[in-house]
Amino acid sequence: MTTVEPRSPDLARELIARAAQSAAHRTRRVRNQLDAIQVGQSRHADHANAKFLSRILAEHDWPGHRLVGLDGSRAAWRIALHSDDAPGFQRAATKLLEQAVQADDALIHHWAHLHDRSLINTGQDQEYGTQLLLRPDGIELCPVRAPESLDERRASVGLVPIAVALDAVQCRYAPDHRAEDVLATFGFADAA
Repeated sequence: MTTVEPRSPDLARELIARAAQSAAHRTRRVRNQLDAIQVGQSRHADHANAKFLSRILAEHDWPGHRLVGLDGSRAAWRIALHSDDAPGFQRAATKLLEQAVQADDALIHHWAHLHDRSLINTGQDQEYGTQLLLRPDGIELCPVRAPESLDERRASVGLVPIAVALDAVQCRYAPDHRAEDVLATFGFADAA
């Protein structure tokens, strides 16, 4: 995948700004630093971002690297990833992201994360082991289909073996580390 100037830098800037604002709220939410009104505002922002991205998907399909650059495409992925209240939209975004990956216009590990998130949000087992729950007593991997072949599937999308990923998360989940460090270790640096 080559890096070129995006065809739509204004759209890229808007995606990046929306995703960054949402990530800031999410970090504060993970740390329990938001009151009930702020949590509601954060959820409203996620909903508005999903609506914004759905208009982009309708007009352009997935906003890949060619259209919005690497950072803009990453921001679109972050928005789709956190559209948990719109599972139909999330599933449609997953399909368009998969097509962009096939056209060498998006990153396959982004697709794997969004695919897993979409599965979990519809009550199904995930495929790649990218979704976990941060609990006060540790990390819990969300249910995985065919766990005996999980590492093979992870390797096929460029992810490290699950034991390595979970060990890294466990090390980072010590009380002296911040929540975003935990997320970054497991490949969620963009998802926080």
